[in-house]
Amino acid sequence: MPGILPSRLTRRKTPSSRQSIMWMLGLLLLVFVVGMFLLSSLNLSYSRDALSELRRQQINEVVGAGLSRINARQSALASYTITLANVGESFHEMVESGMSGRALSIVRGSLEHTLNAHLQDFEGAAGAGLWFEPGVLSETGTSYMPYFLQGSDDNTLTRLDTESRFDHYRNAPWFGRTLEQEWTADPDNSGHVYWSPVYFDLNTERAVLTLASPMYDRDGNLLGMATTAWGADQIIDVVSRITVTQHSFAFLNDRNNRNLSSLSQGKDTRREQALIDAILALDLGADVDSARSLGEVGELTTRGLSAGNEDYELYYAATAGGMVYGAGVPRNEINAVLLPMERTNYRILVGTVSAMLILSLYLLYRIIQLIRELQASYTDDLTGLPNRVRLLRDLQNRQAAALLIINLDRFNQINSLFGNVCGDHVLLAVATRLTAFSRDHNREIFRVYRLPGDEFAVLAPAMAPEVAHQLAVQVRHLVTGDRVYWQEQRLTVDVSIGIALRNNRKSEDAADQLVSQAKVAVLQARETGRHHLLYDPAVGVEENYENNLYWANRLKEAIDHDRLVPWFQPIQDNQSGCISKYECLVRMVEPDGSVISAGRFMDIANKLRLNRRITELMIEKCFACFTGRDDEFSINLSYGDITEPETVAQILSAIETSGIGDRVIFEILESDGITNYDDIRTFIEQVKPYGCRIAIDDFGTGYSNFSHLLSLNVDFIKIDGSLIRNLHEDQTAFLVTSGIVQFARSLDIQTVAEFVHNEPVQAKVRELGIDFSQGEYVSMPVPAPGSAD
Repeated sequence: MPGILPSRLTRRKTPSSRQSIMWMLGLLLLVFVVGMFLLSSLNLSYSRDALSELRRQQINEVVGAGLSRINARQSALASYTITLANVGESFHEMVESGMSGRALSIVRGSLEHTLNAHLQDFEGAAGAGLWFEPGVLSETGTSYMPYFLQGSDDNTLTRLDTESRFDHYRNAPWFGRTLEQEWTADPDNSGHVYWSPVYFDLNTERAVLTLASPMYDRDGNLLGMATTAWGADQIIDVVSRITVTQHSFAFLNDRNNRNLSSLSQGKDTRREQALIDAILALDLGADVDSARSLGEVGELTTRGLSAGNEDYELYYAATAGGMVYGAGVPRNEINAVLLPMERTNYRILVGTVSAMLILSLYLLYRIIQLIRELQASYTDDLTGLPNRVRLLRDLQNRQAAALLIINLDRFNQINSLFGNVCGDHVLLAVATRLTAFSRDHNREIFRVYRLPGDEFAVLAPAMAPEVAHQLAVQVRHLVTGDRVYWQEQRLTVDVSIGIALRNNRKSEDAADQLVSQAKVAVLQARETGRHHLLYDPAVGVEENYENNLYWANRLKEAIDHDRLVPWFQPIQDNQSGCISKYECLVRMVEPDGSVISAGRFMDIANKLRLNRRITELMIEKCFACFTGRDDEFSINLSYGDITEPETVAQILSAIETSGIGDRVIFEILESDGITNYDDIRTFIEQVKPYGCRIAIDDFGTGYSNFSHLLSLNVDFIKIDGSLIRNLHEDQTAFLVTSGIVQFARSLDIQTVAEFVHNEPVQAKVRELGIDFSQGEYVSMPVPAPGSAD
């Protein structure tokens, strides 16, 4: 008969605590609004930078295109000059050594004719000439320097009398402007073109620039210089046609930092002059001097410029002719595209903040509800006790504590036999008793918790181990002292208790460390057959590792030296009282002859995945042993063995080869974690045609899936020893076992009782009508079948 159920545990927040939470929520909302503002500002800043960078890339492309056009024009001028140098070198090769007189005059005439033809082909050229060293294409000691000018209004060519004006071309005006006076010849510079700055030429009466390229013979001796003169408008016109933005400007400076162009169709001459002065003051040629001195094209460089009240960004680079070309773009035009975005962004920000302020009251209301729901999440729905989450939280707040974990023994069997409703009734009854205990001993000192499954916990202040043992005894007596009734059936409830103590919590300790230690103590208590046990930190993980390594080495050595052998435990027919079959069990034989049972090494064998090898050895040796006998024998198979194709193939091969399938029983562990019953059915369908029979081993230890059992077509159910062992004194075990026997009998399945260790247990086994008995009372395992008969 159930007792009074414990009331739900509810705790209200104090006004000060709730007020603190409200202040924190208000501060959180304020932080959120400020964060939205900052996020919006950062987003706008990022967008500004991204669009500005995109705009600058577009400007770079436009300025770069203009630079390419200027470089193409200047490269063409340089190519014309190199062509003239090639002409001079070619004519020198035609002149034979010692040629003079009329023959030399003929060569000169042909040369000047060719020079005239090229000059006419050079569109925009103001003049061209070949300036030879003294003695080249001339009498010894004299210079030959044909130079022609082209008129600006027509195509007439005029030859200057350079020989009478200059005794050497180094004295000509163009030389000092184009090359340094100390310039020396270097054959490695063959094909190189030198540029002069723009200067006013008195012969043509216009601004020109001269290009010069040295001429060399095949031996690398300097022959002279080839020059072309070009009107400055040839390049300036290209610059004036370049437009980047509406109010941008383009410029071209020569190597002497003189401006050669007006500023892009501008109409404000004062503004243009101010810009020109500002650009010249920057001396941009110094930035691109290395590229200009090598006659190479420079990369675009960017820098700021302020003129008057306006800020510009300059994009400039060295040209192929050693000049500086660039463009200036007002910064307000670069950022103009961002103004609509800024206005839109601020509208979005204001709208978002307003919406957040409107929703803040609803948000605070929902958070208060969530606080209440969070408090409910700390409570177990069934018993109303605090749950595991609350236990971990309370443990974090305690430096020293004692924890008892109470685990209900054989609770799964109660659920399996009587249903979950009965199981809930038992849990409520235990919760009622523990709650009464906590109330009688000050609830704030002894707190009771419901853990998942069939476990409870008692959290107490730190105490001495002796006191903890006394507390565990008291708690067990409280839980088990009175019977629990369900539908007029008396249920026996027993518990195993694990104890863990902590005197001082360290910062690195896990929150659930004490829980884990208490659970370990529960398992150790069950393994040693004790009702309660204190966790011993002296038994460390290192010792377990050493123990595992020790047994792993012994197991591998036993397999390598064929020291794993089958032993045989007789199974008695309870009708005839005779031994009718044997269960094959693996044993390890040590070098000294001692025998070790499977319980000592099978756990490590499973972890090392050597269990498949052990199964294969057992199949081989057991079939060999019973081939010449008439006894029935059983072999244990795990779920993993059945799902391993190689193991199944070996089993089928052994059955076919031996021809004793009708005497073979395969025991499948019911507690082996079967995940797919189709695999079991497939295996049974494979061995049944040979006459093999199937037994379900350890039945009753876990959740017995009766619906699957009905479809497996098994022949035996082996009732687990944990039920049989106390059959003569445990009424619950007797009821559970009775139910299993009745279930098996209704399906025409025979039953086997394991762990029959004395006469009273055997008497109960016979009383229940169990077909076979196995255990110490019948016989312990023997090295050969029939040796214990």
